[in-house]
Amino acid sequence: MRVYGLDFTSSPRRGKPITCVAATLHEQVLQVEGLVAFECFDTFENFLASPGPWIAGMDFPFGQPQKLRRNLGWPECWGEIARLVGDMGRAEFERVLTEYRDARVPGDKHHRRETDVLAHSQSPMTLYGVPVAKMFYAGAPLLERSRVNIIPCRPLNKDRCVVEAYPALVARRYIGRSKYKSDARRHQTPEREDVRRELLGILQGPRLEEDFGLTLDVPDCLTGEFVADASADRLDALLCVIQSAWSWTRRAQHYGIPAGIDPVEGWTVDPGLLSPSKLTPEPRLLMPPPG
Repeated sequence: MRVYGLDFTSSPRRGKPITCVAATLHEQVLQVEGLVAFECFDTFENFLASPGPWIAGMDFPFGQPQKLRRNLGWPECWGEIARLVGDMGRAEFERVLTEYRDARVPGDKHHRRETDVLAHSQSPMTLYGVPVAKMFYAGAPLLERSRVNIIPCRPLNKDRCVVEAYPALVARRYIGRSKYKSDARRHQTPEREDVRRELLGILQGPRLEEDFGLTLDVPDCLTGEFVADASADRLDALLCVIQSAWSWTRRAQHYGIPAGIDPVEGWTVDPGLLSPSKLTPEPRLLMPPPG
């Protein structure tokens, strides 16, 4: 099975492209094969149209919180929301979120999805800092137009599957809160390079098999690139590959997504989010396994 991991950006360009790691999953061995950079959305859309079968984990929120959607009177269909947002200009979308936030009391301005609460990730309404709301605005309409199988937001009988990844979950599992990246040159230190090297070493050791059921094989020619990239976009894309490969191995169990969640919100695929209270037997399949 071909597996991809993408570190997404809302404004791809030469200096900050959408970074993609390509790999192949054979039984439980995840073999990393190469790196691809999408410097504009046109090349990203071409990737989405490439023939399957494949699965890709992408690092941006696919949906918005249920509370926001209902308060704004948005549709209860993910595709309709993606088209609604896609028809807005970027400034209009940001204005809608800003006015909504400004009208609410402190502590109730940025809602989070159920998966955000479990993953300790920020609200997908966030416009500044790490602007995941801008990533949603850029990414969700592109996915909607692509006709891929978007799990769990829009299941289709397609052999091209897209899941939501969050590389920080994998990083925290193995290095805690140690800092390993920065886009700011002044923070691109030898100490953070050492942490990236440590993380990559852990990923290629027995702990990954224990936690994800996978063995990672990174060729020597790419190891240096993952360590040297101070922004860690390449390394984050690798972490997304691991999550998407794990999701594929759980395809008969709803791709590792608990039953009963709000599919319009979306869900981050990671074994750490499968708490006992979230697990139910024999969950509904979104797409039958091949063969």
